[in-house]
Amino acid sequence: MALTAQDIPQATELVQQWLEQVVIGLNLCPFAHKPWRDGQIRILVSLVATEEEALALMVEELKGLDDSQPEVLETTILAFPNLWPEFLDYNDFLDLADACLVSIDRVDQYQIASFHPHYQFGGTQPEDAENLTNRAPFPLLHLLREASVAAAIERHPDADGIPDRNIRRVCELSEKERRSLFPWLSQ
Repeated sequence: MALTAQDIPQATELVQQWLEQVVIGLNLCPFAHKPWRDGQIRILVSLVATEEEALALMVEELKGLDDSQPEVLETTILAFPNLWPEFLDYNDFLDLADACLVSIDRVDQYQIASFHPHYQFGGTQPEDAENLTNRAPFPLLHLLREASVAAAIERHPDADGIPDRNIRRVCELSEKERRSLFPWLSQ
């Protein structure tokens, strides 16, 4: 069932809850706490219904990031509850999103982090816990400033170890913790 305009506040709250409890709460992204605390992360839930509209919105948001200082707006999370119910369709779209970055000459300035309710890494089974590191309540495009990512990685004592640490962390979750942190997975 497609979300409507009246559902946007609840959907935004769900993305915020995921960001606070999963991404920051489990420390899956050690770089997210400060910009969230400082109000530098924009969450936009969009009801667009086509991939073309999603790309246009992404470009619009990248221009907004271009026009903002990182101290004001560090990053944007775009949520698309009415698109890509199937992960493989979303995964195919990511190629279009990356091509769009190239076509608008922003590939060295931004990168896209991807999240989906049914995210599945290559070589895993759908139920494998490691997939939880990239599962979110809706298909998301997280638009990140390349310079900020590079600076954060440089400051981190073990940036290369983050993915393995995240997998260990989500694998340690009890079934009760998984249901609490990822309630949309049991629906």
